[in-house]
Amino acid sequence: MILSKLAGRPFLLAVGLLAALVLPWFIYPPVALDIVCWALFAAAVDLLLGFTGLLSFGHAAFWGGSAYATGLIALHSGLPFPVAVLGGAVFAGLLAVPIGFLSVRLRGIYFAMVTLAFAQMVYFVANQWRDATGGENGLQGIPREFFGLDLSDPFFFYYAALPFILAGMFVAWRIVRSPFGRVLMSIRDNPNRARALGYSIDRYKLLAFVLSAFLSGLAGGLFTIGHGFASLQGVYWTTSGQAVMMVVLGGIGTLWGGAIGAALVVELHDYLATAGFEETGIITGAIFILVVLLFRRGVWGTARDLIAARTSRKRPEPEPTPTVGAPV
Repeated sequence: MILSKLAGRPFLLAVGLLAALVLPWFIYPPVALDIVCWALFAAAVDLLLGFTGLLSFGHAAFWGGSAYATGLIALHSGLPFPVAVLGGAVFAGLLAVPIGFLSVRLRGIYFAMVTLAFAQMVYFVANQWRDATGGENGLQGIPREFFGLDLSDPFFFYYAALPFILAGMFVAWRIVRSPFGRVLMSIRDNPNRARALGYSIDRYKLLAFVLSAFLSGLAGGLFTIGHGFASLQGVYWTTSGQAVMMVVLGGIGTLWGGAIGAALVVELHDYLATAGFEETGIITGAIFILVVLLFRRGVWGTARDLIAARTSRKRPEPEPTPTVGAPV
């Protein structure tokens, strides 16, 4: 398919990079930061959902857990924000080890429900451990230290955070195109055959789960530093549901789709909030239902398939090659 081939070529990557670079020039910089952070979070969820076949409703534990860890490091250590963000991402990866070890043996709705239960446990701990997390008040006044540079302006912080977002997206892109990613897709499509070929599917699932949690933590840490606070909303289950919705809207198993879904949802929320409409869930829910009914492969997946179908219809069939001795 022509669009799927372009997606792996420098042209489309350059378009995506250009869009990320010019984004804060056209929309409010904090909203631009929200888009790229949620895009990385959606890509992390898609790594598990689209390429491993595991639907997780517990990734808020890693996004929000990293937010708290990043905030605590930044508040109490005075280290530059990249160190705090990486520390939060490592915390999310470590948190994913026991959760994934107990979850990856399950499949389907059972896996989704167990991850949701673990996320709610993290939410309970964050709510009750008020001395560390601030409880309902959260962590506020999180600094953006970076070797004395003034990053108080959201416009400048966007470009300070963007390299980490791009590095995370590159890691996700590289994973799905590596031999490891091919094994994950074989586990998604036919786990019994993958097991018969000698692959330890639980081990591969656990590693994919931890990598997805690390990338989710990276996005959550940057989101926290950018806004200067960490709250209980980050570890609530609706955060996981919103990331899954972004993946489904854009297209499961595409990576690009998660970024498109993130841009659509964040921009829609910002537009409705600016217009004074409080029940944003009604609008986003209705759009989600329409996309699921009309675009079964998501926005990006459907566009890719339509362009591929048109291209294949326009392409002329090759003339048969005459064989030696055949009449002309």
